[in-house]
Amino acid sequence: MQMETGAEMQTGRELTLEESFEVLEELISRLEAEDITLEESFQVYREGMEILKDCNGRIDRVEKKVLKMNEDGQTDEF
Repeated sequence: MQMETGAEMQTGRELTLEESFEVLEELISRLEAEDITLEESFQVYREGMEILKDCNGRIDRVEKKVLKMNEDGQTDEF
């Protein structure tokens, strides 16, 4: 079961990698803010780590599907 991030709950769909990266940038900005509380920073950090974990999993799945050309000019899954 995959945990939905705050951004996914708002949109009702899975974010693209590009959208996930934008959310991560926003979370980093929130963490860099001087007025963030310690409790909020832990929550923001946890949300960012969940998004990062999801992005890494999706990138790994795509990499495994990338095709490479063998010596005979045929393509095989990577």
